[in-house]
Amino acid sequence: MTQLAILAAMTVAFLSTQPVVAQERALGPDVRMHSALPSKFLTKPRDVIVWLPPGYESEHERRYPVLYLHDGANVYIEWRIDEVARPLITSQQIEPLIIVFVPNGGRPEDRHDDYTPTRPANARAGGKADAYGQFLVEEVKPFIDREYRTLKDSANTGLGGASLGGLVSLYLGLNYSEVFGRLAVMSPSVWWDNKLIVRKVKDLKAKPPTRIWLDVGALEAPGLLRDVKELRDTLLRKGWTVGADFMHFEAPEGRHDDASFGRRADVMLKFLFPPKGSQ
Repeated sequence: MTQLAILAAMTVAFLSTQPVVAQERALGPDVRMHSALPSKFLTKPRDVIVWLPPGYESEHERRYPVLYLHDGANVYIEWRIDEVARPLITSQQIEPLIIVFVPNGGRPEDRHDDYTPTRPANARAGGKADAYGQFLVEEVKPFIDREYRTLKDSANTGLGGASLGGLVSLYLGLNYSEVFGRLAVMSPSVWWDNKLIVRKVKDLKAKPPTRIWLDVGALEAPGLLRDVKELRDTLLRKGWTVGADFMHFEAPEGRHDDASFGRRADVMLKFLFPPKGSQ
């Protein structure tokens, strides 16, 4: 399929998706809550939410890929990505997967700390993404792999988020390419610290075997649109190939908000977790 055909198909899928409505949510029977997971890397424990795909409780021998998502509680409540994934799984449009929602620290400054690699001189917070990455890699992932039937290798482990969550997804995905092999980089904050993430990609000595979804909303700030295109072009120059292990999507009518991120979660999942044998 050509790049034009791929993008046309994704645009049709995006425009047909129903709006996401923000509301409080009860935990359903396919959701598990692990409260106050302790960490030696973070200043406070985190609640971790786990969504199990259809068939998990009945197919006792099967193991599943995992997608870890930042801003976990917010993504679970507002994106409702589990409700997006469930019909895609049952219709065999994506492979069954476990989704792990990892919340931020709660305050805006906590989120900036977790999701940014540096703290510029004029910033009031930031620069603790490496510690957050250690929390994910050395504490959260081993816990999930012990508690659930996961496929533990990098080819079956994804990491994703939006805005600063998109920034930290790419940053940690490149730092831990042996852990995270699929990245959802949605409307990333490329601007952080004079486009540090672009410089990081340029400095790669070798392209890792990482599958990357990069998107942005067509109605987002012009500067963000330019930054994401620059990041796209930098990744392509490093060897990622559109349609094979990379996709850039500009979402029609997409804005920089949770409703927009949730509306394009389906096309992201279809690219990162296609049915076995279709990659």
